[in-house]
Amino acid sequence: MNHWWVNQNGTYKFEVPGNYMWSPKTKKNGNKNQFYLNMQEVLPGDVIFSFCDTYIKAIGVAKKKAIDSPKPAFGKPGASWSTDGWLVQVDFTELTNQIRPKDNIKKIKPYLPSKYSPLSIEGNGFEAVYLAEVPDALASVIINLIGNEYQAIVDSNPVAIVEEDQEAQEALEDQEEDAIRGRTQIGPTSKKQLTDARRGHGIFKTNVLRNEKKCRLTGIADISHLRASHIKPWVKSDDDEKLHGANGLMLAPHIGHLFDRGYLSFEDDGELLISPRLKTDVMNTWGIPAKKNVGKFKPSQAKFLAYHRRYIFKK
Repeated sequence: MNHWWVNQNGTYKFEVPGNYMWSPKTKKNGNKNQFYLNMQEVLPGDVIFSFCDTYIKAIGVAKKKAIDSPKPAFGKPGASWSTDGWLVQVDFTELTNQIRPKDNIKKIKPYLPSKYSPLSIEGNGFEAVYLAEVPDALASVIINLIGNEYQAIVDSNPVAIVEEDQEAQEALEDQEEDAIRGRTQIGPTSKKQLTDARRGHGIFKTNVLRNEKKCRLTGIADISHLRASHIKPWVKSDDDEKLHGANGLMLAPHIGHLFDRGYLSFEDDGELLISPRLKTDVMNTWGIPAKKNVGKFKPSQAKFLAYHRRYIFKK
């Protein structure tokens, strides 16, 4: 479970009763905005603190991942926003004990992140912030301030975590591949490199082989029996990440299958992580050890592994 902070001053009266969050995909000038990009990182079961008029007024539990959505009818608050955005379905519950962070800033201040903070060190909300990540330590302080009401709300909003529908995932990848083929700012060679990378072929495989000479788990070194698997999924990666050698592992096909679907992952020091959802009979049949260290990963690989552990690995 991750925690998020959403600033809803102008849109609270629409989003909380409507049980959703919505943001544009980019700034007005077309540039990226981390507080909008965060919408794509919200997972089912994540908890959202809703901030409005200087108070945390509601708690929400995310029900689904972000989807493409046109701008809702916000009226004046959203007049300058693009119509193309992200929508996350959230079950919001208004708090009886609505807390004012500014009144508790001495407790909160030590845990505010240095980058992308939802609050100033004085306890004021930032107008430019929409959705900000809340570090665990800061979340603990806020939860303690809210009291028992927090757990009661979370417990009353169970989320059924289901397997990712493979056809839906492939459909997203197909859309991304079609979009790449339709781009005019890159040439045919770049397009082929990016689309080949989806299947672990071409320059991506060559780049991965610079770091990985064999499957770390099985020890197989014959590349004709290995595939280059993205650590951060191809569809979630930007152009550079799609081809980056540090964003891949050479894996035996059955290991790649488990890794891609989040049943396996690795710590930076090489310790194997096994999802509790991986059935014992599959482990035994495929010879997956319960414990193994496959060797330390490079710092350039570690940042991608951090993404995999957080967003792909099934805990």
